[in-house]
Amino acid sequence: MPGDILDNQGRGEASWQWPSIHREGRKFGAIAGVVALAAWILLGPWFGWPLAVLTLCVLAFFRDPVRVTPQSDRAIIAPADGLVTLIGKVAPPRELTVDDGTGSAPLSAEPVTRISIFMSVFDVHINRAPIGGTVQRVIYIPGKFVNADLDKASEENERQHILIERGDGLRICFTQIAGLVARRIVPFIKPGDIIAPGQRIGLIRFGSRVDVYLPAGTEPKVLMGQKIVAGETVLAELASAPLIEGVAQ
Repeated sequence: MPGDILDNQGRGEASWQWPSIHREGRKFGAIAGVVALAAWILLGPWFGWPLAVLTLCVLAFFRDPVRVTPQSDRAIIAPADGLVTLIGKVAPPRELTVDDGTGSAPLSAEPVTRISIFMSVFDVHINRAPIGGTVQRVIYIPGKFVNADLDKASEENERQHILIERGDGLRICFTQIAGLVARRIVPFIKPGDIIAPGQRIGLIRFGSRVDVYLPAGTEPKVLMGQKIVAGETVLAELASAPLIEGVAQ
């Protein structure tokens, strides 16, 4: 009915619900559950209970809650849950500042503001798109597995760069970085895909980090030490609204 509060699934009432388990985690939950059941039957509850708790922890790690994304052309949305651990000026990833065969580089080599988000094992690990647009690049780079909370992880660890370009020409690069425990970056998208702001784009298993490289003319809206929510927290904001077909938005 007109005037009803709608959630982002189009229903007439907005209410809390149990988070679903992402399909990437169901097989891990099933394996842990079978092991827990076998231990309970063969070795007794003293062995079964801890494994049953571990099964719940595995399922919780892969939880995929519903998120409501702010609808604003000026907003750059947080791509990951976690703690803001670094904010500073650095050069964009060198893989995106060299000629990629098209005669030009996707990004300028000039320093930009980078915001680093550290995800602990207790955070939701589904990553989301900071803006809507076309996926221009998905670049996977093998590397080490040092503590993702360290600044050098951006250059040394296994990582994956994702570049999204909006219809008005705005480009955002962010990087999924593996850590000490995280050993697998799982993408849900590929170059050429058209995605919406806040759409699920991948996950990193068992704790890691995401770096976001802000374009010129954006102002961070988060602080060091702040806890943020993927798909909902406004990470940064354009200094002015973009121009679309010559009309200020």
